Order: sequence, then C-alpha cells, then structure tokens
Amino acid sequence: MATHTQPCGKAMAVSEEWRQQWIEELMSDCGKQLSEGICEKAVSKIRSNVSYEESAQQLRSLQQTGLLKLTDLKYNPGKFFEAHRLLARHAPNLGPGFWIRFTVHYNLFAGSVLAVGNEQQVKQLEEIQQKGFLGCFGLTEKLAGVNSGGVVNTIAEWDDQTQEFVITSPEVGAQKNWISQGLVGELAVVVADLRVAGKRCGAHAFLMELRDAKGPVPNVEFGDMGRKTVGNDLDNAWIAFHGARVPRHTLLSRYGDVQPGNGGTYVSKVKGLTNMAMIGQRLFSGRVAVAWAALTFTRKLFEMTRAYSDHKKCWIPKNSTLTEVPQLQHLYLRADETLKKLENFVGSCEKQLSDCLQKDEIPPMALQEAIASAKILASETSIDLCFRLKQDVGSHALMGDTGFEQMDFLQACKFAEGDSRILMQKLARDRVRISSPLGSSFLD
Repeated sequence: MATHTQPCGKAMAVSEEWRQQWIEELMSDCGKQLSEGICEKAVSKIRSNVSYEESAQQLRSLQQTGLLKLTDLKYNPGKFFEAHRLLARHAPNLGPGFWIRFTVHYNLFAGSVLAVGNEQQVKQLEEIQQKGFLGCFGLTEKLAGVNSGGVVNTIAEWDDQTQEFVITSPEVGAQKNWISQGLVGELAVVVADLRVAGKRCGAHAFLMELRDAKGPVPNVEFGDMGRKTVGNDLDNAWIAFHGARVPRHTLLSRYGDVQPGNGGTYVSKVKGLTNMAMIGQRLFSGRVAVAWAALTFTRKLFEMTRAYSDHKKCWIPKNSTLTEVPQLQHLYLRADETLKKLENFVGSCEKQLSDCLQKDEIPPMALQEAIASAKILASETSIDLCFRLKQDVGSHALMGDTGFEQMDFLQACKFAEGDSRILMQKLARDRVRISSPLGSSFLD
C-alpha cells in the first residue's frame, strides 16, 4: 500500500514551510513575539496521556502561536483543512480527544462567530486567540442529540428592563449535553430559542462567558459526562442554565438583533436568512473536516500495519511475510484504491466549499448534498476497512500502541456533525421533496 504524506485529492494547497511548522516546530523568531515556552508547542509535541486540563493547555499554547488563526476558516480555508488533516494523522497514536477539542474550538466555536457574528464580534476572535481562551459549542441537548435533527429547547428570554437575555434550561431534557471542552472553556457559543415580548424568534446563538478568573459564572451548572472508551484527554460536559443573564451584545447579531424599548422588538437584518441556517454552515465545513479525519486515520492505520506486516515472517509455502498472505495483500490493494477515490471526492468538496467560504456564500444544494455524502462515505468506509484490517492482521491488532486501540475515533466520525443514518434520511427526504409526483410526466 502506497504511503501518502499528503492527500491524493484535490484539496487546497498550503506551503510546505507552514506544514513543517505546524507538524514540528514554529518559526525560529517566534520567541520574539510570543511568551517563553509557547514556541515549544506544536502538533508533534501533543500528548494524549494527560488530564483534560493539560490537554486544554496544549491547545491554548498551540493557538497562541498564531500558525492557524481563528479566522482562517473564512480567509484561508486551505490552511484550516490541512491543519485538521495533519492532526488526524496523529490520531492512531493519540486517539480522538485532541482532534475533537481542536475542531470544536476552531470550527464550531470560532466558525459560528464568523458565520453569524457582527463585525465587532468577529474582531473579538483576535483577542480570544492572543489570550489563549478556549470556546465550546452548546447546541446538543439531552433530549436532542445526534438523532434529533437540530431541536433546541434551551430558552433565551429578552428582559427589556435590564436589556439582558435570560438563558434557561426549562427541564432536564433541555440541558446541553456532550459539550466538548465544556469543563475548561472560558467561552461558549450557546444556541437557544429566542423569545422577545412573548414571541418566539427561533434558534439564535449567543457568545457568552462561562468562566472568569473566579470560576464559573453565576446560574450555570456543569457536570462531567463520565469516562469514555477513548479520548479521555477531552472533557465532555452537560451544562444547565438556571436563569443565567447575559448582556445584549452577546447575541451574535449579523442577521438578527433585538431593539430595546416597549418590551423589545426583534429585527431581521437580511431577508430570507435565519440565524440557525447560517449556524448550520459550520456543519458543512465540519463534515468536510470529519471526512478528511476518517480517511486520514484509516490511511495512517494501514501504513502503520503495513510497516509491521512487511517485516513479519510467517509460514506459507514460500516462507514469506505476512503482507503476502492473500487476504491481507488483497485488502491493502483494495483499501488504497478506495481511499484514493474518496480522497479525490472529499478534496473536490473542500475546494468548492472553500470558494463559498471565501465569498461568504451559502453552498448550492448540490454541494451540500455532496458534502453530506462525502462525510457518510468517508466515515462508513473507514469503519469497514479498519475493521477488516483488524480481522486479517491477527493478534497484532490486540497489541497496544498499534493504532487499533484508537478505532473508536471512527465511531466519533460516524456521528459527528450529523449521524450517518440521519444524514442519509435527510438526503432521501430532500430528494423526494424536489422530485415530481409519481406519474406526473404522463399528465403533461
């Protein structure tokens, strides 16, 4: 099986110099610009056998290097996606924890600010990065998980007298759930159903503080989701809001705002666009990133296993290596061919999406469907290939530090940014909606 340090697909190119800085070390003069010690942090230095607090500190240091800006998703998407791929190559060794922490911060948190924040709110990202603050994304709820299709029961009620929003989890089922980085992040983009003067205005996003120097902010409760099979260097929290008050300026208000006075008035700034629709833009970039992560993990696991099987002597008539056992040899060839096709497909999706991101345009429906399909195909095919590899390589797959112990990384890819089954149902539903009624062609 061929070894690839870069994807075979048509992904947007970044400079080799930047790639090496991201992988190994930063620019030699970075110490003149950044605090002592930060220069030593780079992707190759990331460790997973640490507490989630230590893992969070690794991300704080990494983002403070400035190698990848929180605004690069829009202004340099090629670098954004390449950073995700390079991190995913470490996943067979590190597991999913740090990769998820990274994409939550750069894509879901910062990306949502880019998508629905006003000009001043977007400018805040520079300060957030310089200070090393971390953010999480509060969308998923206990009764609205990956199978829900985006239900939001958290409430944000406008208080016209104080000119604040009061954020409440009205019941246990409305508590935010499985919020990655929720136990350490200083900030959060929280999605809640906005109510103004007794009227429901739909799901909106709020850029709010979760913690300050003294600890958690008032009226916000946190809990740990518990130990996982992999990725325990990542904190996953449930978050409950008990009338938490946030200022008016926390509403990410690029497309909608609240005008104070007379109980408050909701103002839609762009006709035909909703905040929730624009928040959903992060699903497109996230799905491309997840697709790349699944393929990159699989490519790396096959490389690691091939390096072992090429040198593992075993008895067959010619006294050859494990690689030459027919079923394994066939799997290597099949995997390489399949991965190349998918890498080309995902690379094409990335290139087209990057163009939309830079132009600040909503991807056309055909591209939205292609991205959803890419995410499904990449994650499901990766699960299948890696499982088959595990069956065919023998007892090696039972050993530690082989990459096989981190295969639940792919399970996370399966349900991240839309569970594969839900996405397939959505694709089928949308297809039915745009199709002509059965027999209509005979009525013309």
